[in-house]
Amino acid sequence: MIAKGTFEVKLQWDPPHDDAGGVALAHARGDKRFSGALEATSQVHMISARAPAQTSGAYVAVEKITGALEGRRGSFTVVHLGIGDASGRTLRIEVVPDTGTEELAGMRGTMAIDIVDGQHFYTVDYTLPSAP
Repeated sequence: MIAKGTFEVKLQWDPPHDDAGGVALAHARGDKRFSGALEATSQVHMISARAPAQTSGAYVAVEKITGALEGRRGSFTVVHLGIGDASGRTLRIEVVPDTGTEELAGMRGTMAIDIVDGQHFYTVDYTLPSAP
């Protein structure tokens, strides 16, 4: 199943905890509000690495999403891996197996994020177990 919509995010970055060699390592905590097929809120914790040139970097994050996905209530957790440089970026976001609760129990899938003109869009491609 495919679910799409928009989200808003508020990130609060801590000062870099390591910047040896010009590579800055930092932590951020964020709150998101999803609208559309996913009506939910989330908390995300990110760790990033930024190269001295400011054109290359990476982040990893764990995010717990709670609300309703196409009317099914519950929560699930996703893990992010993003890497980028001047030539482009890759972003992989996957549902952590066995983290779905309530009506989202057994959920599996991936999430994509696009940012267009400052607006954040998501697409969740997911499956749920068939009802007995």
